[in-house]
Amino acid sequence: MHSSLDLSPEEFTQFAESAVDLITQHYQNLDQQAGFHPHTPTEVRAWFDEPLPLAGMDRENLLELVRSRVLAPATGNAGPNMYAYVMSGGNQVSTIADFLASTINQNVTKWHLAPSMTEIEKRVVKWGSEMLSYTPDAGGALVSGGSEANLAGLTVARNVFFRDLKIGQEGLFGQKPFTVYCSTETHNCTDKSLSLLGIGSNHLRKISTHPDFTLRLDLLEQQIQNDIEQGFRPFCIVGNAGTVNTGAIDDLKGIAAIAERYQLWFHVDGAYGGLAASLPSLRQHYAGLELADSIAIDFHKWLYQPFEVACILVRDWSHMRETYFKAADYLGGSLPQKTDRFEFNEHYFQLSRNAKAFKVWMSLKAYGFTRIQAMMEKDIALTRYLEQGILKRPELELKSQSHLAIACFRYRGQNLTEAQIDQLNQDMVPALEKDGRVFIMGTRLNGQFVLRACVINHRKTEQSIDYLLDVVSDVGAKLALEMKAK
Repeated sequence: MHSSLDLSPEEFTQFAESAVDLITQHYQNLDQQAGFHPHTPTEVRAWFDEPLPLAGMDRENLLELVRSRVLAPATGNAGPNMYAYVMSGGNQVSTIADFLASTINQNVTKWHLAPSMTEIEKRVVKWGSEMLSYTPDAGGALVSGGSEANLAGLTVARNVFFRDLKIGQEGLFGQKPFTVYCSTETHNCTDKSLSLLGIGSNHLRKISTHPDFTLRLDLLEQQIQNDIEQGFRPFCIVGNAGTVNTGAIDDLKGIAAIAERYQLWFHVDGAYGGLAASLPSLRQHYAGLELADSIAIDFHKWLYQPFEVACILVRDWSHMRETYFKAADYLGGSLPQKTDRFEFNEHYFQLSRNAKAFKVWMSLKAYGFTRIQAMMEKDIALTRYLEQGILKRPELELKSQSHLAIACFRYRGQNLTEAQIDQLNQDMVPALEKDGRVFIMGTRLNGQFVLRACVINHRKTEQSIDYLLDVVSDVGAKLALEMKAK
């Protein structure tokens, strides 16, 4: 019987070196990585359909299994042919950081469990605030992604804004319905957050937008006034610092003024585009961001981190503690001594937390934020190049533009009706997935189905963009011929 699960030093070295070889090969082949591999769910399920393994297998054979069944067929999130969702491709320094963090396996919840990791997370929160020119007193926590960051921000908003109602203890019973305001383009995590918080998604007021998909302030203020007259209690406005559909940046300064006028909490969803506020060329479009009461930002988007790491920022850490602290004897809650140790378990919901901030800290130390900003600028420039490429192709039609790195367009073809164009573009998504060369998804804008290209990946080039347009035009032409033949 083995005395532990550890390998001998020699065995571990060999195993680690073989794993590093796999990783190196993966990175070396990213330029040729397909956007998608059209394996069926039945096929992929069969790869892993086996009873619980009671005996271990040879480690080299295990790595070969990982290579052939996990790495080789992986959706091309890291490569240059991914345009769906918001996939930044990660970075190599953070790959090493995750390996090192897993080695020491610390729980960043109590200071004495992870002293350095706790202080690193505190510093990364401060750096996140500095990137946005937010208050230097900002507090926060590293979380899984933008959805959780927005949930955390709205949780703090509810508990701090209504502290006199003692919602944490009394709940929402007997209270007037609270109302929250956002644009029709706001991410659906806001709807889900209000359901989880007991406010109810029916009390989320989705305000129409201008043609550029930014929130209409006149309709926002009108809805707030109507809700007050109807006996509701408005309490929070959610502004978008870059919507996930089109990259639209709301008039944050105008929203802040309305929030101040009606004494409401101002939360900003900057999960997609918030970090672009650090770019001097775009800073003016984010005026008012510094006035927010809470901000959600996502480091595994435009900080090019591997999944998962995002950040909730609030004006100070006392708001986090007010929302989340609950004394417990088993956490030392009854110990009499005073200490300057910072306890993340007293400032956030999770008690078990991995060291998410470590990879952010390591990559910022290794690359420097200026170099990362240059990659962000490149992504934006490539998006402008994409838009120009769309405009040069008569078979394509550009449907949205923004200051950020999202472009929506559709395949028009020739002599097709609007209904046919809409159906053809819906058919494009599974057809492109089956083709596999690029991976792109669609959305709806003003009722029309469009293809949505998100250009967030430091590995993309103008050649990548040209390749995307060539593939879309090729697949679109084939679908159009099939449609006309029917």
